Amino acid sequence: MGITCGIDWAESHHDVALADDTGHIVARARIDTGATGFNDLLRMIAEHGGTPEGTPVAIETDKNLLVVALAEAGFTIYPINPRAVARYRERHGQAGGKSDPGDAAVLANVLRTDPDVHRVLPAVSEHGRAVKALARQHQEAIWALHQTISRLRSVLLKFYPAALQAFPNLKHRAALTVLTAAPTPEAGQKLTRHRLESLLRRCGRRNDPGLVEQILTDLRAPTLRQPPQVEASLGHAVAGLLGIVDSMHRAVDDLEKELGRVFDTHPQAPILRSVPALGPILAARVLAEIGDDQTRFVTPAGLRAFAGTAPITRASGRSHYVKARKVRNKLLCDACHWWAFAMLTKSAGARAHYDKRRAAGDHHNAALRNLANKLLGRLWWCLQHGEAWDDRAAWPQAHDGPNPAAA
Repeated sequence: MGITCGIDWAESHHDVALADDTGHIVARARIDTGATGFNDLLRMIAEHGGTPEGTPVAIETDKNLLVVALAEAGFTIYPINPRAVARYRERHGQAGGKSDPGDAAVLANVLRTDPDVHRVLPAVSEHGRAVKALARQHQEAIWALHQTISRLRSVLLKFYPAALQAFPNLKHRAALTVLTAAPTPEAGQKLTRHRLESLLRRCGRRNDPGLVEQILTDLRAPTLRQPPQVEASLGHAVAGLLGIVDSMHRAVDDLEKELGRVFDTHPQAPILRSVPALGPILAARVLAEIGDDQTRFVTPAGLRAFAGTAPITRASGRSHYVKARKVRNKLLCDACHWWAFAMLTKSAGARAHYDKRRAAGDHHNAALRNLANKLLGRLWWCLQHGEAWDDRAAWPQAHDGPNPAAA
């Protein structure tokens, strides 16, 4: 193989080690994280007879700029799981010692001894990486929004429980709009019917019979109160959180629009959008995590294991049991869960398979996971052959007789 390169990365620097065929470390260095460090790394590899095509690189991440630069330069990158690195480290000592230069040497020797058991960094196109960046940031923005709403609920519980009685679900735009106008119990009690109707119309909430009266009754109900000065301070905190939530809503909407636009122009978008229950955002999340490298998953089993829908077996002595896979791509697993859930109302075959698993004793999540496992196998075939989804081909037995009604 020639020389192998191991890189232990950190935010401020990277430790590099080069190993020869015998496992001897022929060079070590600490480089910075910018262009100067990258050039130093290229020079170091060249000085020891290495080339981009003949020098594999092991690193514990696949996300930083150094990985992008190495891939563009033609190097073969092996992202190694940190848990695997820890086990390889224990091959050479059990005292528990650890250092960044030592880990770089371990990574270099990982490729020298076991190159065939580790995955190469997939060759995802620039378009595919753009979809991934937007999809992940959109998901992260939604999670951050939910965390901020939870903070808002926590503050309201301290001094304004009537607001939570009136609006149990703070994610609704109506709740945020009314609370912006009445962020304290005093302001809530002064809210008039005419003003409340105007606020509800502004946020697009229909005026259901009794809705305004119910909200006014909840806001004006007798309740325990904080001292005036404390109540005013907490009201300022609520107003600030409401402003943050409003900004985050706009950011999520902007990310969603851009994600939909970028995804729709991807070559694999028509195939993914042909799948029942895969809307533009969920389909974009699936593509973001799978990628568009046709050689990444040689068989559907590899994709299923990556998504975590395929179970694993643990057998030792008389013990033998099958359980859900915990080490997985959690974002893809989450997307597959909602895809399978939505399929229950979109596909008679999917619903029949789910009902069969439930009748066999699976609980709800296990049945959905088994359904997602089936769906991924069919999706893998569609992507490999460049063909749109055919629900009759996916569930041939479900179409042999009368179609069961989808719930």
